Amino acid sequence: MSYARFEDVSFGFLKNKVFEDFNLEIKEGSIYGLLGTNGAGKSTLLYLLAGLLFPQKGRVLYNGMDMCDRCPEALSDMYFVPEEFSLPNMSFKKYIAINSKFYPKFSEEMLTKSLDAFGMTSDINLFQLSMGQKKKAFICFALATNTNLLMMDEPTNGLDIPSKSNFRKAVSQSMTDDRTIIVSTHQVRDVENLLDRVLVLDNSNILLNETIGRITEKLSFVQSMAGQTVEDAIYKQSLMGFDLAVVKNQDNVETQVNMELLFNAVLAERQKIAEIFR
Repeated sequence: MSYARFEDVSFGFLKNKVFEDFNLEIKEGSIYGLLGTNGAGKSTLLYLLAGLLFPQKGRVLYNGMDMCDRCPEALSDMYFVPEEFSLPNMSFKKYIAINSKFYPKFSEEMLTKSLDAFGMTSDINLFQLSMGQKKKAFICFALATNTNLLMMDEPTNGLDIPSKSNFRKAVSQSMTDDRTIIVSTHQVRDVENLLDRVLVLDNSNILLNETIGRITEKLSFVQSMAGQTVEDAIYKQSLMGFDLAVVKNQDNVETQVNMELLFNAVLAERQKIAEIFR
């Protein structure tokens, strides 16, 4: 089922065209990893989907509603955590009391579970927190809105290593069959064990839009000693005395996806990758 859709969308800033006749369907019940180089349009896609930017041509639809209309029914069923944000100088409990009213499915239980994952409670004052702590509080509120669509732009930026692990735990336990979470990131290692689907974007070109299951069905990720021959490698890179390679999965043996290697392979060998998944 597709419940979010970009239909022939064009958008740009002055002379910089980000999307032109862009089409995309987003399905429910998945955690998407939205990947791309800087300037590939990841953040713009999320702002368009959230109704914070309007297409210059085409339509962005959520459950059949045009996001240009900013229908309360659509806006109350989605939440967006941008890369850069500010929070008011107030207690977190007051922030929750004011803002949770806009989200009919807001869950106090989910808020508590998310805060627990980060080792936090709601008895905090936002103005006394570091930027990393503010981000964790903001993410916890976002998860607790319980919206069917949750978008996060570079959510692990500014988090320390334990907090990145806690982030994965909090997101996993908030997931339901009818919820879709889109995580835009360039720190792919932070989320690679979290994702159900990978979407690699290059402006108006979708280089890859596949489930993790289909990726492991079609591709294998292998490691060998540097200099050893890897037959039929689609893409190869060296790292600390080892060669990492992406090859066709011809033996029907499932390997764990190396997300960084996959991303580099898709960018470097986009035609070969496209043919494999055609």
